[in-house]
Amino acid sequence: MSDFLSDVLKNLYQKDFKKVADEFMSHYLKLTGVTRGIISPEKLKNIQATFSEGNLKAAVDIIEEILSGAKNAALEVAVIGASGTGKSSFINALRGLGHEEEGAAEVGVVETTMEKTPYKHPQYPNVTFWDLPGTGTPTFAPDTYLEAVGFATFDFFIIISSSRFTCSDGLLAQKIQEAGKNFYFVRSKVDCDLDNERRAKPKSFQRERVLQEIRDYCLANLRNMGVTDPPIFLVSNFELHGFDFPGLQRTLLGELPAHKRQVFALMLPALSDASIELKRSILKEKIWLEALKLAAVAFIPFGSIFKGFDLPEQEQCLQLYQKYFGLDDESIEEIAKKLHTSVQDIKGELRCLDSSALLQDDSKAAMAMYCAEKFCLVTGGPISSTMHFVKAYSIRLKILDAVAQDAKVLLHKTLRAPF
Repeated sequence: MSDFLSDVLKNLYQKDFKKVADEFMSHYLKLTGVTRGIISPEKLKNIQATFSEGNLKAAVDIIEEILSGAKNAALEVAVIGASGTGKSSFINALRGLGHEEEGAAEVGVVETTMEKTPYKHPQYPNVTFWDLPGTGTPTFAPDTYLEAVGFATFDFFIIISSSRFTCSDGLLAQKIQEAGKNFYFVRSKVDCDLDNERRAKPKSFQRERVLQEIRDYCLANLRNMGVTDPPIFLVSNFELHGFDFPGLQRTLLGELPAHKRQVFALMLPALSDASIELKRSILKEKIWLEALKLAAVAFIPFGSIFKGFDLPEQEQCLQLYQKYFGLDDESIEEIAKKLHTSVQDIKGELRCLDSSALLQDDSKAAMAMYCAEKFCLVTGGPISSTMHFVKAYSIRLKILDAVAQDAKVLLHKTLRAPF
């Protein structure tokens, strides 16, 4: 980080914006690695090009467009399956709701879905899960199914079965592929299969062997129907932290358009270390964009409309991250009820809830830095730009790391609890 900043500062003084752009892009690629984030390759090239030209206003406009697009993106998820396959339970789990909570999809062994039914995410209203009827009936024949449900509005399709996938499922997948949409097969209730196999063959039972047999059977079944390389994920709606669900998350994230990845990552409940890290990686990219935007604006002298990242903004950022990771007051109260413990007991283990300890710095050095920042807003230039990038990036990252770590602490406390 220090080498990166020194190179940026040197090139800013020399007004060599092309090298500045190259340094920032190199830092971004190291930050994100192979993760496909919220910036499309085209937008990334546009940011680099405008920085290279020294057109900071245009760079800020592009960054604001990316951040706004990611924040306001809508996500429409189609979930298809017959009664008893765990379709409604899957939808409820992704929305972070229990079966008996208000707004939960109705669960039952009798077919309850005769028409497409929308279920909004309780915290992210731009995300809608559509409970769609199974195929293979006169009302919903595979040949006319997509037109009947309005396939064009959906971002992707999840086809669920708790046993074998039918010929109707295979034909539907082919129709979805022909329409240019992505589909994913989810084999549910694998926890039940494991329990049944363990009881039936207690001496020879091998967990991984049983799971592989289920996977191989599903693959062979679908290939016989003409579905090539079907993406299959084995899941349990009651153990979403295990089996193939983390892999399903990563696959969906990677194959979504860039501007929809943030809302997908943030709406997922923190049910595993993998989902927490997925959220963290997306937010790290957002932090980089926000810091880069501040750096560009702070370079301009007399930034009268400039809004820095001082304590009020830091506290607001902390509250937002707590909500993203399920550490807000409402979420903690719900977890306390499930664990049959007090809210105070849970809060006592979470260091990110103490905003004073995490954010406030009353040292003389901090006060001197604050005064220097305000002076630099008048003069603008390289020092101002670098100072505001470092401040916005490092403090946001500190907040993110603290909240993500606490989310893991609470997750493991929940997983250890007897229910």
